[in-house]
Amino acid sequence: MSWTTGLDRLLAEGVDRLRGRRYGLLGHGASLTRDLVPAHLALAGRDAAPAALFGPEHGYYGVEQDMAPAADARDPWIGVPILSLYGETVDTLRPDPSAFRGLDLLVVDLQDVGARYYTYAATAVWAAEAALAAGCEVWVLDRPNPIGSAVEGNLLADGYTSFVGAFPGLPPRHGLTFAELVRWQGRRLGWDDQAVTCWTLDGWDAASLWPAQVGARAFLPPSPNMPTVHIALLYPGGCLIEATELSEGRGTTRPFQLAGAPGLDPRALAARLDAASLPGIAFVPTYFKPQFQKHAGAVCGGVELFVTDPDTFRPYRTGVELLWALRAEAPERFAWRHAPYEFVTDQPAVDLLAGTDHLRLALDAGDRAALDAWIASWPADEAAFRAECEDALLYPRPAGDAGRSR
Repeated sequence: MSWTTGLDRLLAEGVDRLRGRRYGLLGHGASLTRDLVPAHLALAGRDAAPAALFGPEHGYYGVEQDMAPAADARDPWIGVPILSLYGETVDTLRPDPSAFRGLDLLVVDLQDVGARYYTYAATAVWAAEAALAAGCEVWVLDRPNPIGSAVEGNLLADGYTSFVGAFPGLPPRHGLTFAELVRWQGRRLGWDDQAVTCWTLDGWDAASLWPAQVGARAFLPPSPNMPTVHIALLYPGGCLIEATELSEGRGTTRPFQLAGAPGLDPRALAARLDAASLPGIAFVPTYFKPQFQKHAGAVCGGVELFVTDPDTFRPYRTGVELLWALRAEAPERFAWRHAPYEFVTDQPAVDLLAGTDHLRLALDAGDRAALDAWIASWPADEAAFRAECEDALLYPRPAGDAGRSR
């Protein structure tokens, strides 16, 4: 059995509803049909071209690196304006309702990867808020969560919201499809269900990883440093390394699969991580050389991560243990990120990613008991989130889904 995205369902069942309307499309390079046609071209080919395109972080075509502004432009194929929702300042992240003047509908088609830090859901919610305020309808075209429906980690606490953690109460691995995540937040904001339509997936098993699906399609990178499903599965933990001056593998072909720094002993780090007996993951000692960003041009010692059992693998726990091991193995090389992070200058990046200061304080103090106590608090947070988002789910979940990766 094959599965169908919200975009393909719209093209098959609802494109007539778009003809004659002035609508905007919020999409990106992974907004493709089953036949790998970009969404705006497929719609234009059915005499239902959008009047405007909106691009998230990385730009509409996904050409910009992380935290690099994308400029407004004009689409070279259908000639409509492209309005960037990620510019030079934090104000650009939340569009004004005037951006939707002259439109009567916003269609959102973005591929998410199932992690709290991934910024497309924040862009979608904030754009939808502005569009609704401007009197537009909103349609969300659903796409799969490529890392399944398992939930892991602590909830984002009040006071730690940012572009990489826009929704308090969301765990780092949330287990929701994109439309479910937008729907969950929309219900918290009191959106009118009549004004927001979700075009659901057909034939998708919400608990599965992308490759496990019968008739699975190619995974198209939704951002420059998210090339594979394997890396997407590592990302809820691997992204934590961004909060340090160590390399998370950006500038290589394996971002978030590599971690290290110049002068670090790969074998000692791998041995320390092996001693943690983490499930479903192997740590291979290695060297790598980033070509850009942190430690560009320098040989880094570190580890490469390989998921050996997606069912038992816990990416967020693995990322926390990786930080602990890196600090313990090379305290003289370990430092938290100094540069601003997603426009925030007054809070450490690690606190924004972790959604709390518990992780940073435990690591800085070398307090393993405090770290373990924080980790032990996650199941209660996970259960609370599953209960809260239950009425926003669009697809059934299997019993005992809490710790599964597939």
